[in-house]
Amino acid sequence: MIDQHGELDTALERVIEAARHHLAAVRAAQGRIDDDAVWQAYVALNNASYAYDERLMEAFGEVTPWDVQAIDPEEADERFASPDGSPATDSYPRVISVRQRRDYRVPSVSALIRAAASARRAETPDEEEPAPVEGVGEAVLELLQSGDGSLAALDVPELEPMDGVVMVSEVDAAVDLEAFDDDDPVGPFQPAAGDRLVGRLDEHPFLELDDEEYDHSH
Repeated sequence: MIDQHGELDTALERVIEAARHHLAAVRAAQGRIDDDAVWQAYVALNNASYAYDERLMEAFGEVTPWDVQAIDPEEADERFASPDGSPATDSYPRVISVRQRRDYRVPSVSALIRAAASARRAETPDEEEPAPVEGVGEAVLELLQSGDGSLAALDVPELEPMDGVVMVSEVDAAVDLEAFDDDDPVGPFQPAAGDRLVGRLDEHPFLELDDEEYDHSH
């Protein structure tokens, strides 16, 4: 008779060990995108979790909260391999620079400042009194900092989006922020002589048609 309890314990131990390896790989990668060790550890953790879930179902008819499917390790290796099977090491000799600008209209300064003050209050410990938000610029910065740091944090009713533009360029070197003063509005965004513009994407705000305009268009 198959020792289902023993197999289940072994499968659980493999999940725990795979989780430890995955965490170690994530820490070692220090935020690197598409790190090979992190991906391999992820596949191992995924498959160990899948195997444990299968064993649990066979033994007790129960499931885990992990909604995973088995990943073929050989197919997973192809994600980080070149066509001949060797590790992908073809680093790009240049740097890709993405510059984005989006403009906003402020329908109500007081409403914008209130929204920023509310965001600052939510990020301030209860025992401390948040500093007041002074001015439109500080309000926008506060919304960015309290959000995810991207322009998506400014998709709020207190700001009316206008046109924007995204420019992608190939540059010889990454930006050196220490080379520019904090109040330099041009330096970090100024293209260098050797930069090559790859493409430009114009952004236009989505304008909702009112019911009357919608009826006339049909």
